[in-house]
Amino acid sequence: MQRPFKVLGIQQIAIGGPDKQRLRRLWVDMLGLEVTGNFQSERENVDEDICAMGVGPFKVEVDLMQPIDPEKKPAVHTTPLNHVGLWIDDLPKAVDWLTAQGVRFAPGGIRVGAAGFDICFLHPKSNDAFPIAGEGVLIELVQAPPAVVDAFSKMV
Repeated sequence: MQRPFKVLGIQQIAIGGPDKQRLRRLWVDMLGLEVTGNFQSERENVDEDICAMGVGPFKVEVDLMQPIDPEKKPAVHTTPLNHVGLWIDDLPKAVDWLTAQGVRFAPGGIRVGAAGFDICFLHPKSNDAFPIAGEGVLIELVQAPPAVVDAFSKMV
């Protein structure tokens, strides 16, 4: 079967906990990642520090997340490895094709994410209508910008 898109590489890993300062102590203070921004969303119940490792088109984002309200959903802190983000060369084509193959997506559709790229999420659990899902892992698909698509295309 011909896939009309490519997964280029890891865009991000998102790590959740009840206190992002504890996460920062390891990832920033001990491992030396750089904090490049912060994102807060009441709707997504998240307060996150956006960190980075690597450079240029191969930079990987590491999001350190805590809930704004630990009693509300989504509970970004209850799954320590909250989600993995994958660079996609053509996100709309990927969503259309994967949906047609029976992949379940989380509600929300394609939208702008915390880092400014178009994103959507594969649901961690399948159902009868959509029998393919993340098998317990939330997976974010991220539209790669042209520089990332170009850099990865030169690797083959």
